[in-house]
Amino acid sequence: TTRRCRKLRSHLGLLEPGAVKVARPVLRGDSAPRGQGPTRHTSPFGDDFRLVEVFRRLGVQVAQLTYNIQNLVGGACYDPHDSGLTRFGRHVVAEMNRVGMMVDLSHVGDRTCLDAIDASAVPVSITHSNPGWFFDNPRNKPAEVIRALADRGGVIGCCLYPNVIGGERTTRDQFCAMVARLVDEIGPEHVAVGSDCTQNWSEEFVAWLRNGRWQPPEANPVVPKWPEWPEWFSGPADFPVLAEGLFDAGLDEKAVRGVLGENWMRLFADVLVPESDR
Repeated sequence: TTRRCRKLRSHLGLLEPGAVKVARPVLRGDSAPRGQGPTRHTSPFGDDFRLVEVFRRLGVQVAQLTYNIQNLVGGACYDPHDSGLTRFGRHVVAEMNRVGMMVDLSHVGDRTCLDAIDASAVPVSITHSNPGWFFDNPRNKPAEVIRALADRGGVIGCCLYPNVIGGERTTRDQFCAMVARLVDEIGPEHVAVGSDCTQNWSEEFVAWLRNGRWQPPEANPVVPKWPEWPEWFSGPADFPVLAEGLFDAGLDEKAVRGVLGENWMRLFADVLVPESDR
């Protein structure tokens, strides 16, 4: 709970940092890094920006500002009106920069995205979205947001989730052509893959994911279900198939290596460190 987190904050000196420099051991070939990955929104921070440091010390390295619905930090991609980054949200972004927690804008509203990119002192990420010109979905991003992200050194992870690529009939060649066009538009160092792979997750989980606690289940007339995935990508084991498609789309080896991981590693090495260590 928020109350317990605040109590924990008063004892930060007793905590061992979770995984401050996750990218560097991987680049050296060391054993797998410790720590947790992302949190899908900033609501666990409550209304106290100081809790960002608590979660960072507990191992949270990436935080998506919002998840599909407005919160105290800003607007989300499915909101009819995007408030933009709030005053509180600006303090949260600044604190994330200070402690070395990466900003993720994947499910965030377009205006809030632009505000956060501008407010952040370090590059930010869109870990799993696509350009709106590829498929029209609120989860995908307009050119203005993607260009602003790249201009500030950020990375977008092109997403394989069926709902944001046009369904399971979208071909590997279509997806890889999209990646190649994006590389041409914003530069190979700013494009990656964020698969958003949800294979073998339960239907009960997706129902909870879609409804959360903000609406009763009966408010959603459609029972949430996981979509069918394209036959050419069923999980991480199919990354070699994706690599082949990227080569076929015209990317050279350096660009493919960047898209399939090295661009993320560079961004992690730059951002997932405290301000005092940069």
